Amino acid sequence: MLAEAKDASELMVDLAYAALYFDDEGMADAVLGLEKDMSALVHEMRSLAMLAVRHPREVDGMSSVLQVVSSIEQIANAAVDISKTVLHHLGIPRALIVDLAQAAEVSHRLVVAAGSHLANRPLRDMELPVAVGMRVVAIQRGRHWLTDVGGDSIVEPGDVLFMRGDPAGIVRLRELAAMERWNPPEPDEEHALSDLDRAVDTLVEMKNLSEAAIGLAYSSLVLHDLSLAREVRSMQERLDGMKVSMQTWVLRAAADIAADAPDAGPAGLRGLLHVAEAAEDIGDQARNITSLVLEDEDIHPVLALALGDTDDVVVQVPVAPGSEADDSTLGSLGLAVDPGYHVLAIRRAASYIYNPPRTVRLWVGDELLASGPEEGRDRLAAICGYSMDIDEETGHIELTPTG
Repeated sequence: MLAEAKDASELMVDLAYAALYFDDEGMADAVLGLEKDMSALVHEMRSLAMLAVRHPREVDGMSSVLQVVSSIEQIANAAVDISKTVLHHLGIPRALIVDLAQAAEVSHRLVVAAGSHLANRPLRDMELPVAVGMRVVAIQRGRHWLTDVGGDSIVEPGDVLFMRGDPAGIVRLRELAAMERWNPPEPDEEHALSDLDRAVDTLVEMKNLSEAAIGLAYSSLVLHDLSLAREVRSMQERLDGMKVSMQTWVLRAAADIAADAPDAGPAGLRGLLHVAEAAEDIGDQARNITSLVLEDEDIHPVLALALGDTDDVVVQVPVAPGSEADDSTLGSLGLAVDPGYHVLAIRRAASYIYNPPRTVRLWVGDELLASGPEEGRDRLAAICGYSMDIDEETGHIELTPTG
């Protein structure tokens, strides 16, 4: 249940930002639908946690489970707040939509038409991560949600697929599903950097930073990595400062709009403040999760088991000499396509490069922290110059250099 809740909360955040990107009320409504399922799941987990404690010495360990459950619930609530920006028409500047298109990964929703290339076929046969650079993270079939999606899952006509991956693959993906053509937003002609531009750039960075913080927070918990937890704390502090800066840019932009077009008013900027608040909340929950590691609290074993059993697993792999990854940029490796992994951070010496851009070049000794499908772990390890052996009982991973 904990693994399901984590996956659902991340799916909600993906869909909420996708709803902004496509101005799609259907995606926003899907977030609200998932919220109802999440509330029931959280209630049941809390009840089970209470029943599971049979001795006072078990209280501290179980409190760590409840703390993570609470953070997952708050992340889901932040996703709902983002989706309400679309549902309540709070206003999102076009510049934000264009900037979101430059993200390393985006989410997309599509309806599978009868007779299309995707209908009545198992996902394994389509090889979507290779063909379009996007993977299916959930399927909505009528009122039911399928979040445990695997290669054997059969796509039926009328299914709503929720995808995540390289934004460049959206056009081809829609062709395969026999949907109408979609043209990505293009930036306006070159103009001087305005206060609104600064606000939008800051908000996009907040989005990227908060999502990276959550991924690293789960990693710090599973790996019990103190340095990783400290990095998440630093990221949360940065998010606090960025929100204050963004508010300043939005207020200045509002003043400019009021001066240039008194009838228009600054109402179209409300969405920026709303989304910034949600992004900061997500960062706060990442910090809350890592407090278990930072304060050396008693962490219940079920957390590592559950967080390692989610749809996307987190893998920590160093770069070996002479490997395919050595002296290559992230963009040239195409990890998002094969093996379908998103690099959360690169540990280099004593610091981290989080949400690294495609232009970052990898060197021997760099350590990748990446999330992706479990079946892609061996391929990722091979790219970095290792073979991977996994203990099925403990989940312990052993890397052996292949060079």
